[in-house]
Amino acid sequence: MKKVLTAVLWIVSILLGYLIYQSIMAPIEFNKTREERFTAVIERLKEIKVAQEAYKTVNGKYAGDFEGLVQFIDTAEFTITQQRDSSFMRYNRVYRIDMQVDTVVIDTLGRVSIKDSLFKNSMSYKELMNVPYGQNGETFELKAEIITKGNFQVPVFMASVKKDVVLYDQPEDLRLKENTHNSIEEVNGNQIVVGSLTEVSTSGNWPSIYDKK
Repeated sequence: MKKVLTAVLWIVSILLGYLIYQSIMAPIEFNKTREERFTAVIERLKEIKVAQEAYKTVNGKYAGDFEGLVQFIDTAEFTITQQRDSSFMRYNRVYRIDMQVDTVVIDTLGRVSIKDSLFKNSMSYKELMNVPYGQNGETFELKAEIITKGNFQVPVFMASVKKDVVLYDQPEDLRLKENTHNSIEEVNGNQIVVGSLTEVSTSGNWPSIYDKK
């Protein structure tokens, strides 16, 4: 009976030790995984932002879907211009003499493809829609609208993904806690976002530490 009791106590001790170890290590491992995955997701969102800004430069608005955005990168071009000051003489009817008029001349120097300008030799733009670490090939949600600010019509866009999609295999209690963050040092809310559909902004909701990386 004494041997059985000793064995049971050993098993209980080992189990308690394991549970204590897990309670300490689980958040540490979660934070490590979160940082790795969020970094990859945020880098992809930054690429989406750069591509959208180029799209707006050429088209005056943002792309509302990835098919149009990727096709734009594949085919569109930037016009390279140079601005210089100039002047010329014009007859002034009031003073009845020729007078110098200052002006600005814009010269077109050439054109360069969006693909070469933004992504060099990389084909990563083909994967803009895909969420890194997604379990089942999930894609970012992309929307673009025209909103009214003051007396102006302003184009806006937003690309986003739920945190649960990126952290699908992590402990549920830690994911629930992650989704309630509200701090300047964390990615706030339950999703990772760049841009806004209500404000004129192309910023992301992540802290500056991810930009330094």
